[in-house]
Amino acid sequence: MSDNLLPDEIVELAARVIAENKAAGRTVAVAESCTGGLVSAALTEIAGSSAVMDRGFVTYSNEAKRELLGVPEEILDAFGAVSVATAWAMAQGALKRSGADVAVAISGIAGPDGGSAARPVGTVVFARAVRGDDEVDAEERQLDGSSRATVRRQAALIALELLLP
Repeated sequence: MSDNLLPDEIVELAARVIAENKAAGRTVAVAESCTGGLVSAALTEIAGSSAVMDRGFVTYSNEAKRELLGVPEEILDAFGAVSVATAWAMAQGALKRSGADVAVAISGIAGPDGGSAARPVGTVVFARAVRGDDEVDAEERQLDGSSRATVRRQAALIALELLLP
């Protein structure tokens, strides 16, 4: 039994994110919805994370996405909270409202409720924004929706991978 608060696989990947970004001289920010701060918690589980982790935004509601990250209401109305457009706007907002070099955003349907035929439980969108780079790096993924914990764990691992240099 490890002394980690979170699952070992998440902590091990978070340690890589901290070490590799520290070596690259990069700082990170995270904008989370369905993971509810899990990615930020994983990063701050690592000793020395303050050299890399700038800040985390937990923006669970649409109102929080608008107020804290500046996600335009038009995007939320047209595409919904679980959309590539919203994830991209979240990542851009996290970058603009932080001193970070890279930001990752996560929004999705962890379940067990909230899914639909078009967007079933396990639908999660991710985006990464890098300061000074206008390239859109965003995607929708269909994760194993068998449980809320499974969706959130998978989403946290993918978000951490996106933070690797």
